[in-house]
Amino acid sequence: MSENTLKIEPVTDSTAPRPWMRRVLYAAAAYNLVWGAVTILFPESQFRLLNVSPLPNYPELWQCIGMIVGVYGIGYAIAARHPFIHWPIVLVGLLGKVFGPIGFAWAVMHQRLPLSFGLTCIPNDLIWWIPFSIILWRAIVFHQSSAENVLVSAPVRRFDPLGRILSNRGASLLELSRMHPVLAVFLRHSGCTFCREAVADIAEQRERIEATGTKIAIIHMGQKEPVELLKKYNLQDVHSFRDPSCSLYDAFGLRLGTIGQLMGPSVWFRGFSAWLRGHSAGAFDGNVLRMPGIFLLHDGEIVRAYRHRTAADRPDYAQLARLPESSAHQQQDSETPVASGQP
Repeated sequence: MSENTLKIEPVTDSTAPRPWMRRVLYAAAAYNLVWGAVTILFPESQFRLLNVSPLPNYPELWQCIGMIVGVYGIGYAIAARHPFIHWPIVLVGLLGKVFGPIGFAWAVMHQRLPLSFGLTCIPNDLIWWIPFSIILWRAIVFHQSSAENVLVSAPVRRFDPLGRILSNRGASLLELSRMHPVLAVFLRHSGCTFCREAVADIAEQRERIEATGTKIAIIHMGQKEPVELLKKYNLQDVHSFRDPSCSLYDAFGLRLGTIGQLMGPSVWFRGFSAWLRGHSAGAFDGNVLRMPGIFLLHDGEIVRAYRHRTAADRPDYAQLARLPESSAHQQQDSETPVASGQP
């Protein structure tokens, strides 16, 4: 068997909460409860400790803040049991820890608070930014991955999606690859700006692609066929594969992207550029974290592979559609008829 023969591999990405996430939220809960209790019972203690003068005229307002902070502590304790389920609590907490230092900076600029009072922002806000952000990101990954199994139940038995998932025209990728080379283009979710740009690029390069003898197949994660999008670019006659459970994506090694791959500076810049060219974003339909890719298949084997480094990559589809020299010779030999009477 060739080393490029497609093999179905199980997904190894774990989406379960890490133990440290629960510990962080329990620690935040304990800190908030203690800080809130001290502030309620001794409202002037922090001002005296940091030599802030004059003391507040209405300590009751500071006690109210202590009560709010303490209530957040109860929320963090609840979220610690299931961090990904109770992600809204973490999000609200993170927003408070971001806006708090911003409000303090405003107060310092207007000489309403001394700079020394900013020491309270370190344990109250700043040290929680990174762990809370990571928890929220992993919660997004968890919910996006769960959606694949909620929308489409996973098969009871393991199956080969290359030969079992059929296109809108009733053929599998395996069947198509045995008839002629196939450029399998895996798109991101249908609302992605780069997904729409990719379809436009494929339509523009279609003549060059098919001149090599290669046919085009589009794989997407949507529940429905993107009829309007394909019709817009006269691609309604190509084979289109619906894969909402991402079985084909898993089989071809297209995993979830990182923050940098999905939302890095270069991605934002390219997204704005694509938007200016008319490739506007749309409603999400599919896992927004999945990475795209392009594969040239021939006789059930991968002869070329391009896995995007970022969601904004814009490859040359026509170049990827060309068979390597060795594969091209093999295809030519197989198509040459044997003369009558020869052994």
